[in-house]
Amino acid sequence: MTVNPTGTLYGVGLGPGDPDLVTLKAARILKTAPVIAHFRKKGRAGHAWTIAAPHLNGDASEAAFEYPVTTEIDFREDAYVDAIRDFYTASAQAIMQHLAEGRDVALLCEGDPFFYGSFLHMYDRIRSAYPVRVVPGITGMSGCWTAAAAPITYGDDILMVLPGTLDGAALASHLRTADAAVIMKVGHNIDKIKRALHDAGRAADAIYVERGTMQGERVVPLAELEDCAVPYFSIILLPGGRGRRIA
Repeated sequence: MTVNPTGTLYGVGLGPGDPDLVTLKAARILKTAPVIAHFRKKGRAGHAWTIAAPHLNGDASEAAFEYPVTTEIDFREDAYVDAIRDFYTASAQAIMQHLAEGRDVALLCEGDPFFYGSFLHMYDRIRSAYPVRVVPGITGMSGCWTAAAAPITYGDDILMVLPGTLDGAALASHLRTADAAVIMKVGHNIDKIKRALHDAGRAADAIYVERGTMQGERVVPLAELEDCAVPYFSIILLPGGRGRRIA
């Protein structure tokens, strides 16, 4: 009996934003995969697609999945949870249809696929049924601390990675004990994060990075950040090395 081959899902890490920071392995897969899948906001080309575009061969089919909600509903509300769960389930089913018909799918992942990404929802839904391969990428936070010329850890420093969606008191509690920290998911959480840093006595050390390694990159001390809308692609750094010895 002949068994029809199935396709493989590739979670392709694209790095922090600069297309030149895509790995050789990721670029090779992007040039050969028959289906390129990605997530995006409605009406947008998609940031991941923009990063990958210089590496695509133009012959692949595009499978674009548009988020039904983004920030207009709080992520803790039942309506958000239901909508996003159904969306990820439908997206996984669409990908698995390609895999069942023998087509490999390269799913574009900003940063690293296993780090705070939508790919995780596909991985959990697909890995038991079809082959899944992951191509690691440079994380967004690595791109940001490089853009800021801010060494993040020295010696025995312990690095904390904190989502800005945490409760303000929890953020402040973590920040009080952190040698070094990276705060992700800033956006509309910026005022809460500023208060938490102030409460922890760490505000003076914080660095704000917007669109690290990308066009429009901006790096400023957080204390100098004027009141304005903060985009999704922003990170706050709290460099380590306090009290380090100078060799």
